[in-house]
Amino acid sequence: MEIRRLTEDYAVSPQIAPEDAVAIRAAGFVAVICNRPDPEIPPDLHAARVRAAVEAAGMAFIDNPVISGGMTADNIARQAEAMAAAGGPVFAYCASGNRCSVVWAFANAGRRPTDELIAIPARFGYRLDPLRDQIEAFARRG
Repeated sequence: MEIRRLTEDYAVSPQIAPEDAVAIRAAGFVAVICNRPDPEIPPDLHAARVRAAVEAAGMAFIDNPVISGGMTADNIARQAEAMAAAGGPVFAYCASGNRCSVVWAFANAGRRPTDELIAIPARFGYRLDPLRDQIEAFARRG
C-alpha cells in the first residue's frame, strides 16, 4: 500500500488489501472510499471484504465504484458527500489512484482553482490536464 496525500484531508492509493486497514487507521484516516468496481478484481479484494476490515479498524467505508472512463455525476456527488461527512482525513483507492484523483478534482471543481486540481495529482504522475475543459465546465454548473 502506498499513501499518496493530495491534501491534508485526502489521500489516494492503488488497490489495498483487507490487512492494510490497520495501517490506514494508524496513518490518521477516519474514512476509506473504494472507487474500484468489484468486477475488476479477485474476490478476496472485493469491497465487502475490505469494508469488514476497515470497519473493524474503526473507520467508515464508502463504496463508490467508478468505472474507468465512465465516471458519473452521481459518483462525483457521492465522493463529495463522503469527503464532507468524514469529519477527518479520507483515504480513497482504486487500481492506481488515478480515478480517485479524477473524482476528487471534479468534486472540488469550483472550490479550488482548476490549475491546482490538475497540479496536485500530477505530483504523483496522475495526468488530469486533458480533463481541464471538463473540470472547468463542471465548476460552472455549480
